[in-house]
Amino acid sequence: MDLTPIDQASFEAEKLVHDHPPHWRHGNKHLVYEIACSSGFPVQGQVNYARWPKQELPEDLSAPSPFSVCLGVFAYAAPKEPNVVAWHVNFSDELLFVAYGSSLLAQDELQAAEHPALGSLREYLISKDMAAVTEEDGNPTPVTITGVQRRCVIDTQPNPGAGCPNGLYGNAFAQATEEQVRAVTKSLSPPTISNILAIAAPSGGYGTYSRQQMLNILITAYTGFLAAKAESSRIVHGDSKTVINTGFWGCGAFGGNRRLMTILQCLAGELAGVEILFWSTNETGVKLATDARHWYEQIREDILTVQCVLDRLVEEKFQWGVSDGN
Repeated sequence: MDLTPIDQASFEAEKLVHDHPPHWRHGNKHLVYEIACSSGFPVQGQVNYARWPKQELPEDLSAPSPFSVCLGVFAYAAPKEPNVVAWHVNFSDELLFVAYGSSLLAQDELQAAEHPALGSLREYLISKDMAAVTEEDGNPTPVTITGVQRRCVIDTQPNPGAGCPNGLYGNAFAQATEEQVRAVTKSLSPPTISNILAIAAPSGGYGTYSRQQMLNILITAYTGFLAAKAESSRIVHGDSKTVINTGFWGCGAFGGNRRLMTILQCLAGELAGVEILFWSTNETGVKLATDARHWYEQIREDILTVQCVLDRLVEEKFQWGVSDGN
């Protein structure tokens, strides 16, 4: 198992942002950046970037790993235990942070707006002719980024009190007024520090999921979770614990099946030996994810191998959904 990064780089955050400022291509994104910088708190710390090669799956199942379902959006709260390293999944395009400066504000772009140094990282990679991707030659190459400041919070949920009864998520952000953007964006001072795991879900599927599609999704999630675990060991010398904050990865614009994508992340987390905190913004999603976890726990009681789990998933004839338009 090769856990050596394909490429990597380390930066002083202040120099990264100064030398490679993010390019905001929409006025509302620029406004968010102004708010993010308004506290005057300095850009500081060390940002570490790494891109990782595809990993081969183990044959046998591992011991069950913790999996919790949470109501809400990513909290980015610092772990209370010193040996715990928290990661937050970026539901990435295969081109890393490709739309960060655009008018769009889906999960990928929202995370980049709150962590503006991610845009600077993309600009750096492009300037050095490095591959700013999470996939290459059809294989997953997840990206880990540690030590990046979260400088603001954008509340994209429906908020009538702020003049945003339908929220500002996705394409709605482009039509928001300056007053609406200011009402839902809060500067963080001091900023919090996040570790980001960028993994790309498959897109463009339709009909029934094939076994190969399920396998590819599982390998992508497993590779990303294992890379985060490796970086956790670097950050915390000794007995580190890796916690992955994720959700309905690939189930928005890409039209993934929510139940299947939850189950495959359960399995990937178990194989990688990481804990998963699974987030949903509403009670319907919480119930769906909880039920999916229970189904997985039940079927794995009599199953010993990864291939047997995939056999059971194929039997379920999971169907692709449709894009949510964001």
